[in-house]
Amino acid sequence: MATTQTGSGQISGNVLFYNKPEPLSVDLHKALGVKRMDGPFNFAREGHAIPLTVTEFSLACVTGPIIFVGDEKIPLQVMGLNPGNNMFLQANGLFEPGIYVPAYIRRYPFVFANDANAGQMILCIDRSAEFIVEGGDMAFFDAEGKPSEYTQGCIQFCNDYEVERQRTQGFVQILKDLDLFELKTSTFVPTNADGTTGEPQKIAEYFGVSETKLGALPVEKYIELRDNGALAQIYCHLSSLVGWDRLIALATSRQNSEPQAANA
Repeated sequence: MATTQTGSGQISGNVLFYNKPEPLSVDLHKALGVKRMDGPFNFAREGHAIPLTVTEFSLACVTGPIIFVGDEKIPLQVMGLNPGNNMFLQANGLFEPGIYVPAYIRRYPFVFANDANAGQMILCIDRSAEFIVEGGDMAFFDAEGKPSEYTQGCIQFCNDYEVERQRTQGFVQILKDLDLFELKTSTFVPTNADGTTGEPQKIAEYFGVSETKLGALPVEKYIELRDNGALAQIYCHLSSLVGWDRLIALATSRQNSEPQAANA
């Protein structure tokens, strides 16, 4: 259950995009709200790899690679080849048409923080978000100091996201228990000016599902994956990996289209 607070508070830890997270408080934020603005996704410009929930795999797999990272095997949507560069975010602060925008981005500037002392989730906002202003078009609180309809909708979205996040943890645990993960590498072979191929360059190293291990599963385990829905999400992940080629082609195309400096 998420709550808002009536006093000040601080939360610690690093969360992608959230530079100044604060527990949403009627005392501190009653006059604030979100203003409508062009380019609402500018904050995501540096997000080249975005956390993803498992139920998003079927939508995200057509955008780019879905990979797993770290000991916890957190699933990420790759949206750029280099840190700090989301290749699908246009200069106007909007994503290119047809690009899937992960729920992690869409919930911003809201986020949950776990209050271990109170045993509950606290709704927070990123106070540094440029579209949080006094007298915003969508106020956080109504005249009586209660969460506005807009805020209630955001709380519900965050609640739903938390449910999906926990479901994702369960999905990852299934893959761990079956020992389906392997370390994968994405490489790029450049073409030299004379038409010859250059040395392969490593783009990324990550965890993914091993097709060999998947194919070697006992029939009953394979059927179990099919029946609980995990198999379909595994195939979405595997098919998404061709997206590395798309990112490489996009980066190469943009590099070739940049004006070349005149020779001195």
